[in-house]
Formats: sequence, C-alpha cells, structure tokens
Amino acid sequence: MSSRPDRDTGRYRRKSSTEGQHREEKSLRHGRIVRGFSRDSASLKRTVSICEENFPTALPVLLDVVGGPESLPADEQTQEMLRGKLRILQADSTEVNALFMELSTHLISINSEENIIFVTFKTFEEIWKFTTYYTIGFLGRCMEDLLLDQRFCLSSLEEDIRIQVSIQEETLSLIYKGILMQEGSFFASCSTNQMFDSSTSGGDLYLEQGDIAQFEPPFLGSGWTMLCLTDGGRGTAPRPAVKPVIPFYQWFLKSCAEGILVGDGKPSCDFPLQFARGTCLATMEYDAGGPDELSVAPGDRIIIVGLLVSCFEWFTGRKEATGEVGLVKTSLVEPSTDITQSEDIFLDGEERTLFSVQEDKVLEETTALLQKKSQYDTGQKYKLDTMSCQDSEKKKSLGTSSKVDAQTDLKRNIQRILDQGKHSSPDPVVTVNGTLKEPHLATESKNPIPPCFTVHPVVEGNTNTENFIPLLSFLEGRDYRAEFGVLYGLGSELLASSIFTGHSDEDELIAFLGVARETARKKRLYWPHTRLCFLLGKLCAGRLKFSQARVYLEEALSVPREGFTDLRLLASIYSRLVPIYLLQKNTESFFALAERLVALLFGIPDCLACLEDNSALKYILKKAVLSHNQMAEARACYQLAKHHLTHAEGLRVVPYLERLLVLSGEAQRTWGTSPSQEYLTLGRIYSELQLPHLSVSSARRASLQPSATLTDCLSSMALAMDNVNKLYEFTEQEASIPSKVAPYLHQALSSIQGEGSDRYHVLGHRITVCLSQLFCKNSMVGQAICRMHTLINNNGPSLCISVPERNSALTWLAWLHIDNHQPDVALDVLDLVLASMPEHCTTPQEGVVLNMRGVALRYMGDLRRAAESYQAAVDICQEYEDMPNWAVAQANLGLLCLKAGAKRLAQRHLTEAVQLFSELEEGGHEADFITVLLELGQHYVKQQELDFGKGCYEWALLLAINVNLLDCQLSATRHLSLLYGCESPDQAQCIVYSQHQVALLQSTGDRGQEGEALEAISQLFLNLGTERAYRAALDYTKTSLGISIDLGCREKEAYGWLQAGRIYHLVNQTELVDLYIQVAQDVALSTGDTQFILKLLEAAGDIFFNSSRDRDKAITFYRDRALPVAVKSNSVRSRLRLCNKLTELMLSLKLYGEAVEFAQTALDISITLGDSLNERVAHHRLASLFHRLEQFELAEHYYLKTLTLCPTLLMFDEETLYYARVYQTLGDIIFYDLKDPHDAAGYYHLALAAAMDLGNKRSQLQLCTRLATIYHNFLTDRELSLFFYQKARAFAAELNVRRINISPDQQLSSASQYKINGP
Repeated sequence: MSSRPDRDTGRYRRKSSTEGQHREEKSLRHGRIVRGFSRDSASLKRTVSICEENFPTALPVLLDVVGGPESLPADEQTQEMLRGKLRILQADSTEVNALFMELSTHLISINSEENIIFVTFKTFEEIWKFTTYYTIGFLGRCMEDLLLDQRFCLSSLEEDIRIQVSIQEETLSLIYKGILMQEGSFFASCSTNQMFDSSTSGGDLYLEQGDIAQFEPPFLGSGWTMLCLTDGGRGTAPRPAVKPVIPFYQWFLKSCAEGILVGDGKPSCDFPLQFARGTCLATMEYDAGGPDELSVAPGDRIIIVGLLVSCFEWFTGRKEATGEVGLVKTSLVEPSTDITQSEDIFLDGEERTLFSVQEDKVLEETTALLQKKSQYDTGQKYKLDTMSCQDSEKKKSLGTSSKVDAQTDLKRNIQRILDQGKHSSPDPVVTVNGTLKEPHLATESKNPIPPCFTVHPVVEGNTNTENFIPLLSFLEGRDYRAEFGVLYGLGSELLASSIFTGHSDEDELIAFLGVARETARKKRLYWPHTRLCFLLGKLCAGRLKFSQARVYLEEALSVPREGFTDLRLLASIYSRLVPIYLLQKNTESFFALAERLVALLFGIPDCLACLEDNSALKYILKKAVLSHNQMAEARACYQLAKHHLTHAEGLRVVPYLERLLVLSGEAQRTWGTSPSQEYLTLGRIYSELQLPHLSVSSARRASLQPSATLTDCLSSMALAMDNVNKLYEFTEQEASIPSKVAPYLHQALSSIQGEGSDRYHVLGHRITVCLSQLFCKNSMVGQAICRMHTLINNNGPSLCISVPERNSALTWLAWLHIDNHQPDVALDVLDLVLASMPEHCTTPQEGVVLNMRGVALRYMGDLRRAAESYQAAVDICQEYEDMPNWAVAQANLGLLCLKAGAKRLAQRHLTEAVQLFSELEEGGHEADFITVLLELGQHYVKQQELDFGKGCYEWALLLAINVNLLDCQLSATRHLSLLYGCESPDQAQCIVYSQHQVALLQSTGDRGQEGEALEAISQLFLNLGTERAYRAALDYTKTSLGISIDLGCREKEAYGWLQAGRIYHLVNQTELVDLYIQVAQDVALSTGDTQFILKLLEAAGDIFFNSSRDRDKAITFYRDRALPVAVKSNSVRSRLRLCNKLTELMLSLKLYGEAVEFAQTALDISITLGDSLNERVAHHRLASLFHRLEQFELAEHYYLKTLTLCPTLLMFDEETLYYARVYQTLGDIIFYDLKDPHDAAGYYHLALAAAMDLGNKRSQLQLCTRLATIYHNFLTDRELSLFFYQKARAFAAELNVRRINISPDQQLSSASQYKINGP
C-alpha cells in the first residue's frame, strides 16, 4: 500500500521523548497483537484465518483517544470511557456492524481491553473504499460519532479531543494481495527492470521499474501472464517482481474500456516539467498538418495557453511573434527561462469551485432555521413546574459578595438591552421557511440565449436561399461568441426543440440543415459550413447514426482554410468524434484525436462543458496514472467529478472526488482546489446514497479545512443536522438541533466574532441560544448560563433582533437560572422583562413570563405570589383561548396546591388540566400531559384511591406509547411497577411492567439502568419461591451480569456472580455454586477495594449461613477469608458482625469449643465500642456455650452478667419473657448440675415472678412444679410445698395436664432440660 502521511490517524511520529515512548509501546503492542492474532487462528475460530498462500484475512484497527495538535494521549478517564463503550458494542454489535457495512468492511470481533476492532474484506473494492475513508479522515470521524457521547462532544468544544485510528498497512497490503490473487488478473507495477517472453512479437518484452501492466497469476503450473498497457504486447515470466497498484488504480483501470486501456505507446517526451506554465522555445521546424495545428520554426517563442503537461503529445500554444493559436507537439519544444512548474491545476479564468453558493442566502436561511428550531420552546410555550425544591435553601445560602456583584451587572446589562429594544421593530427580520437549499453548480451561470430559427420545408428543385440567411448570418464569424457556447453545449434533443422551431421531426430538421450546409459550401462560407457540419454530426450522433455523424464531424475539421480561433468549436468537434472512434474501435484515430482534445482541455477555460461523455477524461487519467504524473491525475479526477456532477451522476462523482482529496492529502497541497467544497459535495452525495455516517463525517471535515468559510461551516452544519436526524429516524416535526451539531455552531460563532453587520449579530444571537439549549439538554446548565451571560454582557441582542425574540432569549435565561437552583436571579430577569412590556394591553408572551415567574416564586417558597402569577397567566390564556398553555398553567396551580397541602384544591386543578389536555387536537403537548397524569396518579395513590391512581398511570403509559416518547413510557412504567410492588401488591403485574421497563431501557441504550431493572426482576422471581421462578431469576441475573461486565462495573459484576451462585444454591445445583462464588471472589479481589472485598466475602458466607444446607461452608468464608481482611483493614464493626455470625453458626453446628473464642472476641469488641446490646448478646452466648460445655460456674457467671446489662425498667413483654427464661435456666443449672436446691429455689422464684407478670401459665406450671419438688423433697417446707403444688394443680387443670410429678429428679442434667425447654 502507498504511504499516507497526512491522515486523521496512524503514523507514530516522535514529537517528544515521552510521546515517542508511548507511541513506540503502542506500536509494539499493536504488532504483538497482530502477530499473535495470526498465529492463534484456530483458537480464535474466525477471528483470523490464513489462506493457502499464507495471506491474513483480518485487519486489526487500533483506537486511541488523543488531544491537542501533537496528538498526545488523553487522560485515563477518557480512555476508560472508550473502553466502556467498546465493551457495550462487544456485547451488542448491531450499531457497529451497521457502521462498518457503510464503511465497506465487515466486523469480526472487538477487543475492548486493547481498544482494537478486527475487520475483514471480501473484495478489493471494499479495501479501496475502506482505505480511502481511512486516508481522508472519515474513519476517525465515524468512530468519534459512534463512541463519544453527546455530553462529551459538548464538554470538549474548546479542546481538540478526537479518536485516532491506526491500522497496520503491511497487514492490509497482504490482505489486498491475497484478495487479488483469488480474483485472478490484476494490475501491478514492476518492482525492478525485467524481461518477459513475448507471445505476440516472438521476442522479449521489456518493462522498466514502475511500469504498470496487467498480470495474471499462474494456473496449473504455468508462469505469470502479462499484458502491457502501452502497446498491448503479451508476455510471460515464471516469478515476476511486481507490486499491486493501489486499490483506486485497480478499480479505475478495470473500469476502463479496452480501447482506452491498451495502446497509445509510452510517453517519449523528456520535457523536464510535468505541469508547466509560461513560455517555451521551438527546437525544430514543423509545418501544420491542419487548421488546428500551429507551424513553428526553431527558436520561435511559444506562449503556453493554459498548461503544458509533459505526458501528453500536444499542448495549446500561441506564437509570441504573430499571436496565432493552435496545437503544438510537446516533443518540439524546450523550456525557456521564464517557464515555471504550475502551483495549481486550474487554468487562468477557470471556475475553481464545484458549485456556487450565495453567502447572503445561506446566512439568511441558517438564521431562520436556528430560529425555527430554538424559539418555540422558550418564547411561546409555558413551562411545567416539575423542579424540585431540594437544596434550594442551601444554594441560596451560598451566595457571596462577588455573586451579588455579578447579579447586579447582569441586571444592568439586561436593562440596557430592554431600553434599546424600545426603538426596535416588533416584527422578526428574517422570515423564510427555515430550510437550507442545495447550492447551484458552478457551471450554471447565465449565458446569452441564441436566437430561434424557423425550419422551412425542403422542396426538391427549389434553390431559394433566403430561408437560410438568418441562420448563416448567425453562424458566420471566425471567432468564438458567447451565443455559440450555448449552441455547442446543448444536446441533440434540446437543440432540436429550443433553437429550431417549425419542424415536425428531427428528419425534417436534418434535411433543412443539410440544405443550409450545401448552401454555405457553395457560397464558400467556411465558418457557417463548419458549424453546420458540427450541428448535423451532433444530431446524427443523438440518433445513434454514428457513421453519418463521423462523416459530418470529419468534414467540419477539413472545411477551414485558416487556423481555428474558435477553440471551443474545435473542442466540441473533437469531443463528439472521440467517443465515436472508441465505439467503432478505430483505435488509431481515437488516440490521435484524444491527445488533441486533451490539449484543448488543458488549454481552454471551462472547455469541460463541451464533453458529452467521459471517455476523453478517462484517457487523461489513464495516461496520468501510467506516467506517475500526480498533478495531471488530480486535474483529471477534478474534471471527471465535475463532469459527472454536471450531468447529475452523483454515484459516479464519488470515486474521483475521494481520490482528489487523497492526492491533496498525500501531497499536502490543494493545487488551488477547495477541499471544504469537495467534502461538502461528497457529503451531499453520501446523503443521497443513504450513507448518513459518511455524510456527517464529510460535513465535519469540510468545516475543519483551513479554506473553510463561514458559509462552508453553516452549510456543513445543515448537512450534518439533516443526516443525524436521518440516522436516528427523527421526523421533521420531532427533529431538533442535535448535540452533534454543537462543534459547527461553536466554529461558526468563532468565525463571526468581530463582524459588525446586523445579519452577523442576528446569527450570533441565535447560535448562542441554540448552544445554550444543547448544554441544558445534556444537563450542563452551568455552561448554558455562561453562554447566555456572554451574549448579554458583551454586546447583548442587537437592535435588529425583534422584541419577541429578545424576550424569548431572556425568558430562556431565567429558566436556566431556575434549573441551576437560582430562582432569585431568574425572578429579577423576569421582573425586568415584565416591566418592559406595554401596560395598556397583554400579549401571549406576557403569559409565558408570568407562568415562569410563578415557577421561580414557588421555588423560593413564596406560594401566595406564585399562585397570583399562575392565575394571571391563566387569565391571559383564557383571553387568547390558548388551550395548551392554559392546561399547563392549571397544572402548575394544582402542583402548587399539592406543595401547600391543599389536596382537594390540587385535585380539582389537576383534573381540570387533564380535561384541557385531553381536548387538544394538535400534538406537541403530550409530554406535559403525561407528567400531569402521573402527578395526579401519585396524588390518588397517596389518598389510597388506588383504582384512580392506576387509571392515571395506565392512561399516561398508553399516551406515551401512542406518541413514542420513551422517557415518558419509562416514567409511567416505573410508577406502575411501584404501585403493584408496594401499594397494591400484585407480583404478576409487577413483573409484567418491570419487563416492559427493561425493553424500554434497551431501546434508549441506558445499559446501567437496564442492569438495575433486570436485578429487580430477578428479585421478584426469587420472592415467588418456586423452582421455575428461581430459573427465571437466574436468567435475568445472568443478563444483568453480562451488562455489568460490558460496562466494566467490577463491583456489580462481582455481586452478579455471587447472586447467580446463590440462586444455584437455591435450586440445589451445588456443583456450580462454588464456581460462581469463586469467580465473584476473584473479581472482587481485582478491584483492590478492601471494604468491598470484605462485604462480598461476608455476603458469600451469608448464602450458606441463611440456608439449611451446607451451613458449615459459611465458616470458611467468615473465619478464613473475611475475618483476616477485617482484621487487616481494622474494620472493627465488621469483625464484631463476623464473630457474632461465627458464634451463632458454630453453636448451631455444636462446635462449642471453637465458638467460645469468637464469642469472647465479640464481647471484647463490644466492650471497646461501648455497644451495650452486642455486649449483652455476647455474654448470653458465652453463657450458653459454657452451659453446653458443662462449665456451669462460668455459665452462671455470664448469665448473671447478661441480666445486669438488661434494663431495669421492663418496657416490653419480650424483656419479661427473657428474664423468665434466663432465671429458669439458672435455676436448672443450680438445681440439676450444681446440686444447690436452696439457691435454685431463689432463681425459680425470680423466674416465677417474671412469668406471673407476663401471664404465661405454662411457664408458671413448670416453675410451681419445680418449687413444689424442692420444698417437698429437699428444703422440707410442707407449707410452701403444698402451696406450690396446689398452684401447679390449678394451672394443670386449666392446661389439661393430667399429672404433676414432684418426685426428686436430680439425676437429670440442666443441659437435657435446656434441650427440652430451650434457653
């Protein structure tokens, strides 16, 4: 592949030692990836495949975010943003697939970690288009549009942040060669001088280094076959040293007809300059062979008319001595002292642009377009008060003296603007339809209209010539006239219908012109005779009578007895003869005449209009390619593009215009062309071809060219806006100014700074408002306010800005301040605007201001004044019957009443607003209607009128679906999910709406919220508790996990793996549980966040801790993994929690000895923290453990310690119950284990007191029985024994217990009692 030094990407140039090191590392990394990619084709399946000839089939495209003129790498946050977007595309490649199809390549895979996209190609044409887009900067621009979000585009307006694309050209060259080998014959240049065995002449065929020929690879062991393009000779060689020509040459040479492609010999002229202007000297004598040639003698000074191009046989010259003009052979001259290499490819006086643009018209239409897209929302439409009061007081309290001064300056400047506006016209200055029309072609200039001639019937034998006098008189004259230009340029049909009248068909016209020709011949009127022959030849060619046309045209060349001075006539004759010779395969005549036509095309300005087909231009390009004449190639491409553009053949314009831009980039010169116009032309054609990404990229490249004017920038903006709207399928009504247009607006604003005329002031004003709205739309309110303040403080709206538009801009500024939690500033602005309005009458715009003033006052907490302002706005709406705004004002009153606590009044106003909205016939107000319905529904739900609330929510959702408002659908769906999840529980309905919410989030592309919604659905299915529901929950969890992986959210990813493991545990697939938990642990460890790792390890243990199966596995996570991390990170609370869980777990698993250590640690930590509740729990657990370990004295100690920590005043029954059980346990320990009936009786008495307080008869039965036993058998107190026995008998009778046993049972242990009765 050829070298491409000037592109938006790619070369690793060393600008500094640091940057050089970075680029070297990136290049090495890129190389390793490609080599590894080639080696590991089997493992990567189709990522790379190697064909038999060992040619790779995949190309790695490396992306990098860079900034500044030196293309230094962007910060890590920006690089991570790129990787995150690539991860999303890696999971869902629909968008990137569509883009790469437009870029004529095919996506294989995406490596988001290395920022590499792998692509492949199927034909060499795809490689040609892809490399062209890469070279002229479209690939990088398309990547930016795909990967950089709108907010980033706005935030980097002042910075040169872009995506740099790099490809390995060696790999691409191998892919290109492999495809050519598969396709068969291809064009290539010789790498060295070499000989071929000629199959046509019998000798050897010699090709020099750089010569281009057609080669065909060997077939079945034969050698390579070669076709020489200069003379058609054929030859063979076993292994020729050749290199395929670049893809554009490949395509062009294959598209050429054989008559153009093969023949005409090799240019033998050794003229030293390839593209010359000035004067040259004749080196030998030459006698003219016809009226078109110039006779010269040695030493004659020949002035080059136009350009002398060394690779062509002829050029147009003028004798300095005599002034004669004609064709001169290039081989007959040598340079003189005043000859120079041309700096551009255009002739003097030649039109240098592809189309003409009227700057005033573009400015006017752009201004109107911006007004149409930006004014309605702020100048005519009421704002619904959905602003939150949160942090408003905080914002107001942060004011400083500097802010007060700034606010004072702002008020002063606004007052100045309003005072100026009193003298301006209230009517807008610009009133057009707000669309930018297509420019006119540069050739569409007004030419003089030739006269119209009447065709008289030809009567045989009638020699009357008076009928021909007007025509012959018009055609007389040796020199060119403007009227002739129209005659030469018209096609045969237009010629027959517009210049000549009175004939019934073309046969009658041809007969008339034939008699006129004969009359001119007889009267020796040479120039009328010549021109009539030309007209007859043109008419015959139009009727496909090419042989007859050739006769007339050849006669036209032979008639003049002196030199041609009407060179356009000569060019027109040549241009008709050349395609006829080509069609009739008269190769010798074709080449001879094509060379002469080339000389005229390079010599006469605007001679291009004479051509009817492109055969001569393709011949020029072929010769330029074979001769390696870059400037001749550039001019040929320009002329081919302009020729096809003139004939409305947009598809055929594209290759040549793209090649011209590539040539300009490689040479780092424009050669007098206008790259901005060329990019714009390409963009418009791409748009017609339904290639919106390429069209937007063309528009951006056009605006960035050094030659770009304000008109070019505005035209680029209109083109980009149109195609961005097409890309996202916005209708004209839905289409607003997209954020991707912000760079154009910013550049246009910079271009008009310092301009003093009113039209620039108007344009600058509207651009600023549009930019401000874009910032606000992307939640960058601070930047939006800054833009508006700059507009107001620097110069303010000009006097040419209408009063309504001025007020609209100031109202917008007020809204921005409200959105920025500065309602006081907004109120000042609105009061100034209100004061400037006439007092004797109201206007609809006054209602807009009053409504917004109510929003500001409500935000400040002044509800009474806010209500007055809203009511005034309602009155104005009623006066003007403005139903849409009336509905909004009523809704604002309702929302105000809600905030004031007047619920019934609020319901009335909101209901009236809903009624007004529902009666509207025109669209555009659905978003406000939906918001009001949702607010009213919330009100009903809070009032427990759930059916009404559900009705409002469902109405809002149906309306949002009907008008396709995704944000409103999301909001309504969330309300319904919440309703069925909390207020009116219905799991099935909640799941249905949650699933719809996921579908909507998928449409919006908000992957983060989609993942959260999927997690919520998973939890809903888990709550159902069936195995089928668990399986569904697992599917949603895995989908959410995939999103977390794509977004690079490591913490959510870890929890996703863990949640999947938990569900597998629920469905008893134990073989997968450990695997998923281990992956979750690995992901958590990769974050390096100790606290997060600790939380996840604890959550992993909780899976088994909260289960009835495999509970012992929780010990591993708590004790062996989480607890060491908690100790190392000094996370005391986590240690306490883990020790408590371990104690509880080991207690349930009967690991009493091991549990004591953790219970003691929990006690120590609780005492250190002063946490009395956990201290009490720890004492109780220690007491329970020592009880089970039969260390009864310690158990008694810790139980008593626990009781000392309990509150003295018992507030709840649970506390009393706890006292009863603990004292009973203590009594059992003393009685059964320590054999002390006396102390045991004391604990039983205390337990009985608590049980009596609690009223628990069963506990009283047990305790009375124990006391009766002790007093009867051990303490021998018959009275107390009888008392407690009788009490026990009474409780037994009530509880239907048949027998009471008071026999001594001290052989039992308290532990057995504990198992029976619990603690």
